[in-house]
Amino acid sequence: MTELYRNPNENAEEYAPAEPITQETPSPLDIDRDWLVGVLVRLLQTPSPTGRTDAVMQFVGDMFTRLGVPFTLTRRGALVAELPGEPSPADTAERAIVVHADTIGCMVQRLKPNGRLELTPIGTHSARFAAGARVKLFVDGPDRVYTGTVLPLMASGHRYNDAVDSQPGDWEHVELRIDEPAENIEDLRRLGVQVGDFVALVATPEVTDSGYIVSRHLDGKAGVAAALAVAKAITENGIVLPHKTNIMVTISEEVGHGASHGLVDSVAELVSLDNAVVAPEQESIEDGVTLLMADLHGPYDYHLTRRLHSLAHSGDIPCVRDVFRHYRSDAAAAIEAGAGTRAALLGFGVDGSHGWERTTIASVEAVARLVTMWLRTKLTFAKWDASPEGELEGFPSALQPAPVERWTRLAPDEHPAGQDD
Repeated sequence: MTELYRNPNENAEEYAPAEPITQETPSPLDIDRDWLVGVLVRLLQTPSPTGRTDAVMQFVGDMFTRLGVPFTLTRRGALVAELPGEPSPADTAERAIVVHADTIGCMVQRLKPNGRLELTPIGTHSARFAAGARVKLFVDGPDRVYTGTVLPLMASGHRYNDAVDSQPGDWEHVELRIDEPAENIEDLRRLGVQVGDFVALVATPEVTDSGYIVSRHLDGKAGVAAALAVAKAITENGIVLPHKTNIMVTISEEVGHGASHGLVDSVAELVSLDNAVVAPEQESIEDGVTLLMADLHGPYDYHLTRRLHSLAHSGDIPCVRDVFRHYRSDAAAAIEAGAGTRAALLGFGVDGSHGWERTTIASVEAVARLVTMWLRTKLTFAKWDASPEGELEGFPSALQPAPVERWTRLAPDEHPAGQDD
């Protein structure tokens, strides 16, 4: 039998109090599906490339106000709403749901002599999925917005014939054609176009009779809609949670530092709601919850991820586990910024991420339902996680035993040097 290293104290219950799901497991709350879809479509219809998110945050704030959920905004515009918890000392640990309202987009890199615009991407996405997109170009001044289309440099089949198919598909080989008379740089300047102007890819959301949502920018905004639906379910049912919960809506996730500011130090458990990668050789599903075990920046919290998986099973919520190699979330930004919290990520399945995306209403709803279960339980380790640090005798190591590696001394005739150490 393999020997496992456990807490050396004979009384493990006393020395390392293990507190997995021993409490009564709540059932998922019902989610207002029609309301969820309506909010999501409105979010998708509000352009918000990273760096130009004030309008969408105004909408998110208005929704929290209608729900009666108090919130504050950081200096740069990230929002932190608060769902009340049971009365407790001021320093008691809290929870956080983190979502992001910013999306991928573009910025004007250069005004071109032909009256077109060279673009640079905001966030990581391929020019292949931008080519053909309808866009909105935001120049300085609140009342001037131009429409346009991202096109390959050789866009006319009647002119270039087969060369259209053989040209490269990177950002240096696409350009923005705006729907205004512009034949040269002077025309562009007359319209007020400048380097650094923001370009938003038009989302064109569509909800099908079969339950799919097809749109750009589901990555992020479906998570915001799920978080708002959770807040609605909690408040309308008059539920006071075991722990105060912050709902943080970030505005710079797509460029890597969304949740790097705004979290309070007392947050002990953080769950990010974001897209799951539905693609070949991935386990993610498009009709349920995907629990992310690890991404580009390493594993998510061992205990919290397994706690969420167990809750999903208890609530009959379809849930799978997956690992994403080319992925980063708000949770990574928070941890890197020094947050001393356990972190996990629940994903709604998205096919074609950062391109022409698709998810299902069922998947977004399933994520929201699982969150309503998690929020109504105690912390994974109620005693240990109540404080940011503690003594070794309280550390719950008994729940993560590990095999002991055994090393033996080589016999003299087996030693590489032919003699003892």
